[in-house]
Amino acid sequence: MHVQAGNISNLPWIDLNSYDKNFVKTIVTSLINISKNDWDSYETSWDFTKLPLLNLDNRQPTLTDTYQKLRAHWHEMTMEMQRLEEENNRIFIEAYGLQDELTPEVPLKEITLTCNPHYRYGGNKSDEELEALLLADTMRELISYAVGCMFGRYALDKPGLILANQGETIEDYLKQIPEPSFTPDQDNVIPLLDADWFSDDITERFKQFLRITFGEEHYEENLTFIEQGLNIKGKRSYTIRDYFLGEFYSDHVRRYKKRPIYWLFSSPKGSFNALIYMHRYQPYTSSTVLSYLRDFKNEKLRAHKNQLEAVSISASASKSEKAKALKEIENVNKIIAELETYERDILYPLATKQVEIDLDDGIKVNYPKFGAALKKIPGLTPKEG
Repeated sequence: MHVQAGNISNLPWIDLNSYDKNFVKTIVTSLINISKNDWDSYETSWDFTKLPLLNLDNRQPTLTDTYQKLRAHWHEMTMEMQRLEEENNRIFIEAYGLQDELTPEVPLKEITLTCNPHYRYGGNKSDEELEALLLADTMRELISYAVGCMFGRYALDKPGLILANQGETIEDYLKQIPEPSFTPDQDNVIPLLDADWFSDDITERFKQFLRITFGEEHYEENLTFIEQGLNIKGKRSYTIRDYFLGEFYSDHVRRYKKRPIYWLFSSPKGSFNALIYMHRYQPYTSSTVLSYLRDFKNEKLRAHKNQLEAVSISASASKSEKAKALKEIENVNKIIAELETYERDILYPLATKQVEIDLDDGIKVNYPKFGAALKKIPGLTPKEG
């Protein structure tokens, strides 16, 4: 609390006259550069510009080979940082005569790089487990970046943030990138559902992103690589849609430490979900979400129900087909009832309010304004009762 110049001058130190000070400075500078390069490779860094997996220096014919090249680069970074830290330790241990007290060695788990799985995950995990975790997280980061491109936060054609100020629109994006290779969503609402009910469904848009970034030739192989990488628990028939429905938003909330930049409108049982980007939010955005809900409920689900009813009374349908259709009709009726309640009690009243937000107030102030319309997040969503 009260450190004075005299307190600093009383600290023991040794002038490294017998050492090359420039050499020490070079080591320290290199360590700082490696750490900064690592930190800036993740989108939560202020200086993030582009995903390393999409860097042309790492690009290979397939996503598998691209990841392996990037993984080799990360390994080299980790080994170099370990070497430099140990060299730095040797110099100061020798200068202070601490050879009998300390050793210069630095274990891998103490090399504080996010790309180093031994530090990132720790514990007593095997190398195989560590590599599986790193691969899964790298695929999650690819998907997160892709969603950022869907909303116009990022772009394949320009590094860094594109739309990151309150109320920015697709027009603001096109002023910066007139002919994007991957066009952002027009209305800032991306459905996240159990099938491709909408053309701008998040799963279908991600598949489009994958085709554009890594090409059509190896598309199926690349998609399989992503799905297998994400499937840490070894679930059967696991798909990219399963990830979006079950894990994506939790990962996003965790990545941004319970201050998400994408907000998920979600019905009570999750039968309807739609993602928006808060920086592109407008007072009419809830009305746009409502339009998607009504289209899904009144047009798409009811048309699906009519098809099922036709099967249930068809003379050409088998007994098992009819039983399956009747069971699905019952499920659709439950979903429609859920969505009608969500619309009547929550989403429609919210849409009529034309809620204003001010991002300067922070997410903790703005997120609760939408109440039960948004996915519950502990610490952000008001407690019931």
